[in-house]
Amino acid sequence: MNEHAEPVERLIKALEKLPGVGARSAERFAYHMLDAPQEETMELARAIRDMKRDAKECKQCYNISGEDECRICRDRSRDRTLLCVVETYQDVTAIERTGAYRGLYHVLRGRLAPLEGKGPENLTIRRLLERVKSGEFREVILATNPDMEGDGTAMFLAQEMAGLDVKVTRLARGIPSGGRVKLAGKSILSDALEGRTEL
Repeated sequence: MNEHAEPVERLIKALEKLPGVGARSAERFAYHMLDAPQEETMELARAIRDMKRDAKECKQCYNISGEDECRICRDRSRDRTLLCVVETYQDVTAIERTGAYRGLYHVLRGRLAPLEGKGPENLTIRRLLERVKSGEFREVILATNPDMEGDGTAMFLAQEMAGLDVKVTRLARGIPSGGRVKLAGKSILSDALEGRTEL
């Protein structure tokens, strides 16, 4: 028998699916929403609905945007000869927070993970190579996570870009092995960007 009324139980079960939200936190969130003014709760519901409806991927870099082209790709003050390749949208946000990078991005939508069935065809690698072959970039920074899959993805990309007229670099190891770009602090990411090395 459930401890909660059925509508509350359904919300708790839905909240538990969120990353980092356990049973206790989900219960706390659910009861907070139950006690909150209806307009506050409906504002949250509308924000979730609108995000799912309106958020789309940038046609250039695959970052999240509300338009066909994200604000970074539209910003003509950025260094358009630098391209930073990351695994996820959250990695873009983490690097942007440092203020240390003013180039463009390419979001892979993940990393190569053969044991999980993720190969090059499951990522945006083909489009990345098209962008690099266009000749507009002088440097491509591989900012994949410093773990086995991230390193493997970086090595694969470096091999694919070998012979192209572009400098390929990797973030310095300011980020601990096994860490995540999106979880690294501002100073660690700044150091990693400054100390990147050529592959």
